[in-house]
Amino acid sequence: MMTNKITLCIFDLDGVIVDTAKFHFLAWRNLARTFGYELTKEQNEKLKGVSRVQSLECLLEWAGVTKTDDEKAALAASKNDEYVASVQQVDTIEALSGVIDFIHELKAKNIKIAIGSASKNAKLILERMGIIDLFDAIVDGTMTTKGKPDPEVFLLAAELTACKPKNAIVFEDASKGIDAALAANMYAVGVGDKQQLGHAHLVIAGFDNVNFEELTRRIK
Repeated sequence: MMTNKITLCIFDLDGVIVDTAKFHFLAWRNLARTFGYELTKEQNEKLKGVSRVQSLECLLEWAGVTKTDDEKAALAASKNDEYVASVQQVDTIEALSGVIDFIHELKAKNIKIAIGSASKNAKLILERMGIIDLFDAIVDGTMTTKGKPDPEVFLLAAELTACKPKNAIVFEDASKGIDAALAANMYAVGVGDKQQLGHAHLVIAGFDNVNFEELTRRIK
């Protein structure tokens, strides 16, 4: 049962507010093919919530390929260039169903709202969606040195909004993100697959027909 008053809600970006996972997958797959490796969708799932540098390290390990630091930097930049180009070619980037209504409900209750994402493109995506002004703080991969499951990204969001970690809820679609929220001493709500996110305080399929009062009652 939830015992602390909630003053802050932190949202991961990809898979929680928006789904640009297909663009990431295509960019990583195309990069892998340049050194003769075929990335599977199952492997791509393991890259959820993981930083670009860490994702590249995973890819190289799976492929059994060794690169110098300079080569790694060039590969990571190449992947990001393809991803950004793909995002910019889309006329509109739509939020996942129900989440914007839920965010507006939080604002009406004077609850602080933050982004906590490993992506270095978070602000670009939010600007393209036209919703960047909804957030009191945006913590992305340009502001952190430690990736999830380290809690740095969420603790910084709490610091920037002047809220205590124990008064925050994190919404995450990745197992490592849930780990990071728990390590930050925050309530963790998984968005998606209960089998992968079962260690969260609560798991929801999505934000359709979800309201804040009901959600907080369900958190264990």
